[in-house]
Amino acid sequence: MLNPSPLRYPGGKYKIYPFISNLVNNNKSSTYIEPFAGGSAISFALLFNGIVKRIIINDYDYSIYCFWNSVLNHTEAFIRLIENTPVTIEEWHNQKRIRENVYENDPLLVGFSTFFLNRTNRSGIIDKAGPIGGLGQNGTYLIDCRFNKEDLIKKIVKISKYKQSIDLYNLDAMDFIESVIVKTRNSFTFFDPPYYKKGQGLYTNFYSHGDHENLAKIIIHLMNNRKWIVTYDTAREIQELYSKFEQITFNLSYTLQEKKNGLEFMFFSKKINRLNNESDYLKIITGAEVIL
Repeated sequence: MLNPSPLRYPGGKYKIYPFISNLVNNNKSSTYIEPFAGGSAISFALLFNGIVKRIIINDYDYSIYCFWNSVLNHTEAFIRLIENTPVTIEEWHNQKRIRENVYENDPLLVGFSTFFLNRTNRSGIIDKAGPIGGLGQNGTYLIDCRFNKEDLIKKIVKISKYKQSIDLYNLDAMDFIESVIVKTRNSFTFFDPPYYKKGQGLYTNFYSHGDHENLAKIIIHLMNNRKWIVTYDTAREIQELYSKFEQITFNLSYTLQEKKNGLEFMFFSKKINRLNNESDYLKIITGAEVIL
């Protein structure tokens, strides 16, 4: 199945969808939750394939929230923007200006600017990367090479058709746990926080060590009887925070200007029914060294 998300995301986890779908199914969960939604590709695939009946997606980044709110609740207006906006360097500068103060602009325009820059910037990095092909457009690939309007519109239309089964929030992840997740029943939560080591260079809302620590404490204390997994880059500090939980180290290929292979941790809550054949879906690395 092709990636169903209209967004490109650094470190995106869609390539482990077969593992997640089997794990969710194995735990007989009817609701799937992503506190750090980003591109939400796994969420939509689970919903489209009937693995779950409901998805709950949350992102503290206001501009990402504006994008998903526009897709779900202002679909036709958003599609008109895609159709009528030229994909040029001049327009790239226009969209960059909208992001100078997102709270003073129309949420629909903020959502579109987020989408436009995600599709036209290197590796989909919205604020901390330049346009594909460079400002002079003298690269091998040009600014519109990831902006197939017809395909993107099809993805957006399909997502909008499922909006009655999608709940969207714009909360801090820790508030989201306390006010939303703990009130759900028969749910499965996939925590995919910002990377510990390289988050500052990739995300608008990156985490400090204290943020990672506070998140771990809330997950441990408030989600003790719930089904969840957490993925992270392999930092020793993270391994210590989740030391009481079963873990695996797996290999995840990702693209950040150049294709790389990165090791990641996956931690399992004590209520998770793990798969017997995890290695059929993930390239599990035994004896891997963590990043100091």
